Amino acid sequence: MTKSPLRVVVTGAAGQISYSLLGLIAKGDVFGNDQPIDLVMLDLPFAEAALGGVVMELQDCAHPLVNSLTATCDQTAAFTDIDVAVLVGAFPRRPGMERKDMLEKNADIFKAQGQLLDTVAKKSVKVLVVGNPANTNALIASQCAPSIPKENFSALTRLDQNRATSQIAMKCNVPANQVEQVTIWGNHSATQYPDAWSAKVAGDAAQAKVNDDEWLKNGFITTVQKRGAAVLEARKFSSAMSAAKAIGDHLRDWINGTSGRWVSMAVNSTGNTYGIPEGLIYSFPVTCEGGKWTIVNGVAVSDFSREKLVATANELEEERKMAFEFLNIA
Repeated sequence: MTKSPLRVVVTGAAGQISYSLLGLIAKGDVFGNDQPIDLVMLDLPFAEAALGGVVMELQDCAHPLVNSLTATCDQTAAFTDIDVAVLVGAFPRRPGMERKDMLEKNADIFKAQGQLLDTVAKKSVKVLVVGNPANTNALIASQCAPSIPKENFSALTRLDQNRATSQIAMKCNVPANQVEQVTIWGNHSATQYPDAWSAKVAGDAAQAKVNDDEWLKNGFITTVQKRGAAVLEARKFSSAMSAAKAIGDHLRDWINGTSGRWVSMAVNSTGNTYGIPEGLIYSFPVTCEGGKWTIVNGVAVSDFSREKLVATANELEEERKMAFEFLNIA
């Protein structure tokens, strides 16, 4: 039986990340090669002409899974009856801008989008926030959409996981698919904690395969934390191709399941796992089945790791406090 079309909105649709992402969605690489898509592309009025060009390219691809293509600058029309919302668009950090200024700009954007999702989207909508600061933007959207379950909101840390996995693979001179169970804890920021202590390489402990604890505690972590800045410095543009791939990975696993593998997703903390404060959107190792995620329990956390987990949680608590003050949320 033919599946009903999945209605998917991508914001910031004329931007670089979305340019790489939309083709993956339309082709079937994200939601499956038997899943028809109603693809909705949203951007601001200044990008309307560029958005029209993206639509023309998607039309010219003639992807058979695309049931409909809609390009709009109307947020209400874009979010109505949506099954999946990929919130890529956000206010970027400008030169000389303080982090609190970026938080304030984005707080208003994601408050409005959360309220709109609450009003016009399906209550089963899955929301992935990509625009930075992604964890706190996801928290704001969730807070402003009280009728949508909190577990339906997540933020992207899969790009960080993919980066960390690649670093371990290169260190061990193996293909990336032989590396499993690398975890990203916490915030998608410079405080994130890439953790390879429970990882496996070709079925064996990554620590033994790497055989370099000093690198695992220092060079590995800082390389992953600063990878986005390194790409920006090298190509003068952000990590669009790898970000789009990571978005696709995140959505595919969330909706279609991980078959027991664990992956990293920033999701709502209930306060009952790994001592992370309740209510933060915090990256954990998770498995997915039937469209739902479950945090992996029992991952070993050493004193070294605990310090890292707490540091990134503290940053997220600070971001939450600032964002809620901007929005007058108790």
